[in-house]
Amino acid sequence: MKREVGVWLAAASWVVFGLCGSAPAADAMKGKQTFVRVGCFECHGHVGQGGVAGLKLAPDPMPFDAFANFVRTTSGQMPRYSTRILSDDDLADIYAYLASVPKPPDPKSIPALSR
Repeated sequence: MKREVGVWLAAASWVVFGLCGSAPAADAMKGKQTFVRVGCFECHGHVGQGGVAGLKLAPDPMPFDAFANFVRTTSGQMPRYSTRILSDDDLADIYAYLASVPKPPDPKSIPALSR
């Protein structure tokens, strides 16, 4: 139930806050390091693929404004990350990392799966 509420809140934040926001210039390599350093990978997986405890974040992350708003104001299972813990630059770097994750290949393009 809590996970469903968290998904709904993330979607609502995306719609309300993120339709027109774009990410600031940032460093994807630093973002990957910060993603690991602050522990995001523990719930969201090493490439943002999602897991038992965390939602899928990549590829194609939600708009930056919605992402930043959720990270700063969440009231679900995920802790809030204030600017004292995660600077705005670090947050932009994490977003750049998530946006840099390539999409997986189409399963139809993988010979072993097309038999």
